[in-house]
Amino acid sequence: MKIVIVIPARLESSRLKRKMLVDLEGEPLIVRTFQRARLARCAERVVVTTDSSEIAGVLQAVGAEVIMTGNARCGSERVAEAANRIEGDVFINLQGDEPLIDPGNIDLLAEPYLQGENPDCATLVYPVLPGDHTTIGNQHIVKVVKDRNGYALYFSRSQIPFQQLRNASTIFYRHIGIYAFRKDVLREFAMLEPSMLEKEESLEQLRLLENGYRIQCIETTTDSPGINTPEDLDLVRRMFREQVNPT
Repeated sequence: MKIVIVIPARLESSRLKRKMLVDLEGEPLIVRTFQRARLARCAERVVVTTDSSEIAGVLQAVGAEVIMTGNARCGSERVAEAANRIEGDVFINLQGDEPLIDPGNIDLLAEPYLQGENPDCATLVYPVLPGDHTTIGNQHIVKVVKDRNGYALYFSRSQIPFQQLRNASTIFYRHIGIYAFRKDVLREFAMLEPSMLEKEESLEQLRLLENGYRIQCIETTTDSPGINTPEDLDLVRRMFREQVNPT
């Protein structure tokens, strides 16, 4: 079982200008994410795929392998384009804005494949603390509901499930946007047109669910914030400094 980590990275972003190249304690954000990915034990290879020569340049300067790709409608399509040129059985799509990702979470995501389960796709979920309405109601934080076998039923930026009875025992899960794909499923995903729910929620994983694929949700107890806004960047900078120079 050959597993490859592919990090899609585009230069432009709507909420944080030139996000992948912003400074994070002396290195560009995308370099920090690449460095974390290399600490995972499950993968033989870590590749960054981009359409930006600027991003390629800063990565090549630190010895990263870069594959140039064309215009893609989403990160997983960019990963699929790169995967067509790479030998591998399973491809892990790690977002480029995850500089604090726990390498153990990447290894956790690979476990079903290493154990022979071979799901269409796998992703990580993190239980939300009871009463954390700030997270539950935040449209920038993706929530997921799953079935009794641990497969995703739906992802949404809205609160799911809706609490008509306000049951205190209701469990909410935050989605951590890292995916593992079988190579055949990744190729098929990229050939599909963006689906109605995908476009409505702006969540690419819904394309899989709408077309009958199953996404295995793996629960983790380790969480780390991604970077989407200037506020996220400030938080991650503080956390990064604390990790490097703990008091």
